[in-house]
Amino acid sequence: MKLAWDTLKVLAEPTRLRILALLTQEELSVAELQEALDMTQSRISSQLALLRQAELVVDRREGKKNFYSINARLQSWEDQLIAAAINSVSDSSELIDDAENLERVIQKRRKVAEEYFNLIAGRLGKNYCPGRSWEGIGHMLLHLVPKVVVADLGAGEGMISQLIARQAEQVYCVDSSPRMVEVGKELAEKNQLENLQYLLGDIEAVPLDDESVDIALLSQALHHANHPEKAIEEAFRITRTGGRVIILDLKEHTFEKARELYADNWLGFSEKKLHAWLKDAGFENVAVSVVSRESKDPGFETLLATGVKR
Repeated sequence: MKLAWDTLKVLAEPTRLRILALLTQEELSVAELQEALDMTQSRISSQLALLRQAELVVDRREGKKNFYSINARLQSWEDQLIAAAINSVSDSSELIDDAENLERVIQKRRKVAEEYFNLIAGRLGKNYCPGRSWEGIGHMLLHLVPKVVVADLGAGEGMISQLIARQAEQVYCVDSSPRMVEVGKELAEKNQLENLQYLLGDIEAVPLDDESVDIALLSQALHHANHPEKAIEEAFRITRTGGRVIILDLKEHTFEKARELYADNWLGFSEKKLHAWLKDAGFENVAVSVVSRESKDPGFETLLATGVKR
């Protein structure tokens, strides 16, 4: 049985408290903690080991990287102790510097993805992209109903939306890459699709009103998000009652090079995890299944997930 005294002793060490202060804001890898705290890898790893032993933090394996976060199953008194300890030194120069460094680390994450997508804008239809197959897209299109309002979140240049817009009432393409949005607008104008609108924005903070669309679409976008569950919550927010979310994404895999080749933050998702995120966001009638398997190595599989907002 854990005692408050034992937790207090763990929190008494400054480095451990600084790590916890960062992890209350963001899930981070050892390398990211090292950059934010300006400490050696060995020092951070040893303190993380003690925090794990005290069950204050947990880690998850993603390819070759371990990501750390605050244990979601902490007892209320543990949450209160951690919050009080961090608050007591919140105005210290160390924590202020750490917070600024954390923002830089997160911006660096986003910059890597943005640079990748700006580089390939205008060439996505010609280049190989894991998980994108006409077989998978065909399954997804079967779920679409004509004359509806659709939000394509993380749309890129909007290859799918270019097709959907020919039947839908209105289609919004949301992407965080300025170049992708620029290319998409040019394509929409070229193809005379007046009901296709491109918006610059983050899928974790979608620039659309509450309950403004009938279908929220996330095609090969979630594995680029920092917080996929937040993107799903945003999909729920913007979807009208009776509307649905449709997700096409990679099934969990071990192809580590996807991080470098395709700017992936996540190496796909398990069916169980996608199902849980959709249910937690509020969607009902949730279904998740494999709809495509690639024969060539590394053998990517594509998941189709759907849910209805009641």
